[in-house]
Amino acid sequence: MVSEGQLLWTPGAEFAEDSNVAHFIRWLRDSGRADVCDYESLRRWSVTEIEKFWGSIWDFFKVASSAPYKQVLDRRVMPGAKWFEGSRVNYAEHMLRHAVGADADEVAVRHLTEFRPLTSMTWHELAAAVRKLATQLRALGVKSGDRVVSYMPNVPETAIAMMATVAIGAIWSSAAPEFGVKTVIERFSQIEPKLLFAADGYCFGGKTFAREAEVRQIAGALPMLEHIVWLPCLEEGGVKADARMPADLRGVKRWSDLMSAPEVRADRFQFERVEYDHPIWIMFSSGTTGLPKAIVHSHAGALVEHLKQMHFHMNLRPGSTMFFYSTTGWMMWNLLLSALLTGSSIVLYDGSPTWPNLDFLWELAARTGATSFGASPTFIQIMEKAGLEPGKQYDLSRLESMLVSGAPSTPETFAWCYRNVKQNLWVTSQSGGTEICSGFVGAAPTLSVYAGEIQTRLLGMDVHAWSDDGKELIDEVGELVVTQPFPSMPVKFWNDENGKRYHESYFDTFPGVWRHGDFIKINARGGCYIYGRSDSTLNRYGIRIGTAEIYRAVEQVAEVADSLIVCIELPGGNFFMPLYVKLKPGFELTEDVQKRINQRLRADCSPRHVPDRIYAVAAIPYTLTGKKMEVPVRKILMGWPLEKAASCDAMQNPDAIDYFVRFAAESKDYNWRAPA
Repeated sequence: MVSEGQLLWTPGAEFAEDSNVAHFIRWLRDSGRADVCDYESLRRWSVTEIEKFWGSIWDFFKVASSAPYKQVLDRRVMPGAKWFEGSRVNYAEHMLRHAVGADADEVAVRHLTEFRPLTSMTWHELAAAVRKLATQLRALGVKSGDRVVSYMPNVPETAIAMMATVAIGAIWSSAAPEFGVKTVIERFSQIEPKLLFAADGYCFGGKTFAREAEVRQIAGALPMLEHIVWLPCLEEGGVKADARMPADLRGVKRWSDLMSAPEVRADRFQFERVEYDHPIWIMFSSGTTGLPKAIVHSHAGALVEHLKQMHFHMNLRPGSTMFFYSTTGWMMWNLLLSALLTGSSIVLYDGSPTWPNLDFLWELAARTGATSFGASPTFIQIMEKAGLEPGKQYDLSRLESMLVSGAPSTPETFAWCYRNVKQNLWVTSQSGGTEICSGFVGAAPTLSVYAGEIQTRLLGMDVHAWSDDGKELIDEVGELVVTQPFPSMPVKFWNDENGKRYHESYFDTFPGVWRHGDFIKINARGGCYIYGRSDSTLNRYGIRIGTAEIYRAVEQVAEVADSLIVCIELPGGNFFMPLYVKLKPGFELTEDVQKRINQRLRADCSPRHVPDRIYAVAAIPYTLTGKKMEVPVRKILMGWPLEKAASCDAMQNPDAIDYFVRFAAESKDYNWRAPA
């Protein structure tokens, strides 16, 4: 058995010294910018001299701007900090830098779906497709600042659409095709898109899922929508779906028609270099009340963060290949595409991770020559239970690192990778969020790997563990806070008058300090442990789910009067997400009622919104101010004593909490192990 914190791997001297971050350290020293000698001294410098650090990122990677910036940072305040004010940049332009010169004919994207064979696209081909589509978008009247949305699977067309949108200064937003109609409308209706990229469907687990009906409903709910670009992904009965394009939808056009336009030479195409705070994309992270939060990131902020993240913390470069299993509705899809900034190639796969066989992702990693492979702890657990040994079954000789992300990782997760994949492997775990489209804590290629431990706090992220009264904690679990501004903070929430919701989401607890909503422990050597959410947002397999979405759907079921849901992170990367319902008088929680609740959640939201179990309760506990007591219930189910989890004096109905105390003590449906 492996114990928490046990040393598992130390980088060899050649690997460490040739890492991108080691080159950066030498550059800083040789140029007289900073007297740093190793990762930890670099990290401390990056969070004390934050203007010098982020300015050095800009210079080291030779960021292309049409105008010089006035200063790196105007004020050290949160929210409201302005980064690289005066500059004019374009994120997509930097993604395609390797499409010229010696790298142009190298592979940029390898892609596969359950209905398409493994195929590759060179940098030259990728850039040409982006220029062509961007030119067609301009011809359709899409301008800088217009919103362009996608309801497409993880295929190269979606990546091309994103880059083309960003290239002309329009604002991108994406929803995965497995999302239900209501979930998509709640997101896209907030931002009033001009154009929708839509696929006719997708495949998962050997089954096809048509999406024409859903696209019709979504388009009908978006009055500002002028154009729909239709991508045929399914073939049914031997007839190409393209032949059945719904021509009656307003402004609909075939993808193939747009892409049959003449080539656009690189010297004839102009990337739209936009102001420092111009939105690049809008991502959605659900809160506990109201509609999902429409989070806006900027070109300049996302660019410098991803240059840092993918070069220094993923150690990617030309010749690397990154493969992380993701859907287009998760921020990891954006982060995967950001690997192109380094000259690395990427692997896109759309389909089930365990079909047609449990080890299919390992087979794909071998076939694509992946050097960096990403998976969830739950995926690793499936491999372990099946007794699979991918290191023996497949040629993983090119594999250098594994990113285990999406949930807290256990020591056993790490140990399995070293036993069953390969011994000389940089196994990393990282944690961040949609709010920053990156990480707060993660990996460094010059540091050792300890079982179950995230290696370090990331550069430029002044992360700490704080007690409830704002005191620094070492070797104790506390709130994850960030005490200095960083470029990838949201510039705003869309339609958030006076920034009220943005402020309430992250700065209400500790004024001027980012409180992320995760529990974290930082040990004396700087290693980090994430213990799940400290607020009531649900985190299931790395996907953040707002409880408000659940309640809106569940409480439309005729028999349900009220409801409460929580999600608990369990050992081994598992989750337990129980739903508690108060039924209207005269009704019981029958199998039929449970089935209709689950069907409603699957249809209105997504399969990830469906709970593990449903329980009937006599009452839902509320605070005196009328808020459902999600956080106290979650704490009780995680083993906290009642007196530490909740104040009965602050409850409307103190007796309602007793059920959950008994449930935590008696339930055999889950097993929680509290953090030390």
